[in-house]
Amino acid sequence: MYLYFLASLIISLVLTVVAERILIPILKSMKMEQKILEIGPRWHKSKDGTPTMGGIGFILASIIVFITVGIFSVVKLDNVNVWAMCITFVFAVLCGCIGIFDDYAKIAKKQNEGLTAGQKYLLQLVVSALYLFFMVWKGGLTTVLKIPFTSIEWDLGIFYYVFAMLLLTGIVNSVNLTDGIDGLAASITAIVGGFFAVTAFVFDLGDVAVLSGIAIGCCIGFLVYNFYPARVFMGDTGSLFLGGFVVGLAFLVNSPLVIVLAGIVYIAETLSVILQVASFKLTGKRIFKMSPIHHHFEKSGWSEIKIVSVFSLVTVIFCLLAYWSMV
Repeated sequence: MYLYFLASLIISLVLTVVAERILIPILKSMKMEQKILEIGPRWHKSKDGTPTMGGIGFILASIIVFITVGIFSVVKLDNVNVWAMCITFVFAVLCGCIGIFDDYAKIAKKQNEGLTAGQKYLLQLVVSALYLFFMVWKGGLTTVLKIPFTSIEWDLGIFYYVFAMLLLTGIVNSVNLTDGIDGLAASITAIVGGFFAVTAFVFDLGDVAVLSGIAIGCCIGFLVYNFYPARVFMGDTGSLFLGGFVVGLAFLVNSPLVIVLAGIVYIAETLSVILQVASFKLTGKRIFKMSPIHHHFEKSGWSEIKIVSVFSLVTVIFCLLAYWSMV
């Protein structure tokens, strides 16, 4: 299992680096460029014109690795739930496809607004419903919810699917919100992928080991070009794909709530937006200088590198807590 984890990590890393190197000039020539909102931090205007949709590169790399390493792992390992692994990976790719539609719409409109929020969420609900349907059909899902830090297992019955839909779409969009400064989403997701890799080793989950290796490799490979100052952005293409990937891994380890701990930065980013909007509508005052919360720290004088470093450290700490909650 360790061999297949390392193979998926290293090959996906190398392929992502190669893919992005080829893709960046193509994106530039096709004018696939990010449009920076006027309401954002003024210093972000220098990023206007940076190629986006870089997520295509690591999605393609992940597909190649999944087909090759994944097939060998199914043949050679006894601890691989092949259907659950395939369904989860396809779910992540479909989330990435929604991102492709959104990014393309932004570029076509020549602004930073693509699909409407309603259109995007409806597509996510459809993809999430398909994921749950096939997971249940192939026996990869029950309606029992494990509560972290306890031995409680709560059978929600049909309400489990309502919970699951909200968690799936919520995390996917949370990762999307996290992708706001250079290297942040990829760094956080690489660490979360590391958490799932450790979980796979401890609980002997070959499918999770292979998928977590792919996630880590893709994120590290992308950081070669996305760490500050970024030469390419992943766009919604990449962030929605990674969101689908990490929340899918949480369901694969049969403890979906663990992503709330391991992905605490994702949650904080989303909560900061919700609180900001609610506060402004109710009181006319803002809680943060700007949301999502990484922009608040930017406006407080933090550099992008400092934000990524601190948020990554917080993620490491909460991943340790998440692991503790499962053992």
